[in-house]
Amino acid sequence: MKKINIFLLGLFIIGLSSCKKFLDIKPSNSGDSDLAIQTPADAQVMVNGIMRTMTSADYYGRNFLLYADAKGGDFTIFSQGRGLDGLYTFNHSPTTGSNSGFWSQIYYSILQTNNLLENINKLEASGATGFASAKGQALTARAIMYFDLVRLYGKSYDDDKTSFGVPIVLTKLTSDAQPLRATVEQNYTQILKDLKDAAPLLSKAKAKGYINYYGNLATQARVYLYMKDNVNSLKAAEEIINAPGSIYTLYTNANWVSSWTTEAGSESIFELGVVPLENDLTTGSLGFYHRRKAHGASTALGWFTTSDYFQTRLKQDPADVRWGIMSYDEAVTAPINTRMGALYKYSGSVALAGDGKASPTAVNIKVIRLSEIYLIAAEAVLPTNPAQAAIYLNAIRKRSPNLAAATAATVSIDMILDERSKELVGEGHRFFDMIRLNKSITFNDELGSIPATNRTKTIDRTFFKTRLPISQAEINANPGLKAQQNQGYQ
Repeated sequence: MKKINIFLLGLFIIGLSSCKKFLDIKPSNSGDSDLAIQTPADAQVMVNGIMRTMTSADYYGRNFLLYADAKGGDFTIFSQGRGLDGLYTFNHSPTTGSNSGFWSQIYYSILQTNNLLENINKLEASGATGFASAKGQALTARAIMYFDLVRLYGKSYDDDKTSFGVPIVLTKLTSDAQPLRATVEQNYTQILKDLKDAAPLLSKAKAKGYINYYGNLATQARVYLYMKDNVNSLKAAEEIINAPGSIYTLYTNANWVSSWTTEAGSESIFELGVVPLENDLTTGSLGFYHRRKAHGASTALGWFTTSDYFQTRLKQDPADVRWGIMSYDEAVTAPINTRMGALYKYSGSVALAGDGKASPTAVNIKVIRLSEIYLIAAEAVLPTNPAQAAIYLNAIRKRSPNLAAATAATVSIDMILDERSKELVGEGHRFFDMIRLNKSITFNDELGSIPATNRTKTIDRTFFKTRLPISQAEINANPGLKAQQNQGYQ
């Protein structure tokens, strides 16, 4: 009976609606759920459930990745009214289009993670063993969740780390709990603590669909980069690059395109599994939202396409292998099929091959790839060793075979940033990259004659809407947040 109860609990975690307000959620850590986790196998079932919650449409399953590309200028929209326009037009306020699903879904995942960690801690205190892997994965997952939240709701670390970040919740909440926002610095301190605590608990073996030691280390490399701590970012990145046994290897130019049709490829450090009939979002999936209009189904509306600015970067080399995952969109009607703006990473291929499963929309979410680690290393080492930065950059830049290799004299942060755009498009980075580096973002409104009434054509991180508002529903549930609303939304 115990195994059945655990299985049902895992399904409960997977299936529970993510549309609840943060403080209205009754987590599975209430009642007698402390009795649910008794063995390491039970804990792993809980880890499975946590990973499933991260593939929600309000998180890595779709909206979180779309957010960064649409708000970062790499994506644009050809027509309004098809859905999620506000990500591109910045049409959000505390009461309308607040994107509150990010807050409620990520905190729901955090509460489930906290439940698992508290139960493991109790069992370990009583002398139980064998929980290291589950504990390390849960701590790393929680660090990722808080990192994502503080990027959505807080300022950049080097902008004002004493400004409001997000509430830090590490334990079970009582029914009357009303946690308030910590500072950005406090958020990053907690993120690093979780990552450091987790690292020695994790295996260095590849773990399909789960977080291993290198997934933790890759997250550290990201976090330190955002903190402008280049020394520690580079240290983490190089440990992965130089890992013994070539546990991860870069895709060659010949196999880069086909890599999207497989699960857990040689570059995949951490990816979230998507399974038909379980967490496949089908017509609401990320890949479906990237397709051109009516491709494969009349319900494909052509929600987003890559911008002219992204296209210009990729057009620097017509032989760039990354054109192989692009297809024509609806933006040019005469001559037809000339604008290659539709992205097919999360359909597997332009032929909708998927990644080996029955459904072409059940494609795993690549959270961290080795390509990104090389680009992190290039950026982190650039100020002190441009020659080494060029080496790391060229490992990815060679995917444009006709472009001149970077050298110590030519390599620059803008060159690295352009390469991040070309390599990581659709994977949820551009907006966060531009904001953390204090770059201006210009939007391709002309493509669809989109009226920009909620932002100017060009913005930078001084624009208050580069941070999301705390939704009014959350403030109603926790009135103390009213005084901590992000500036501009009061």
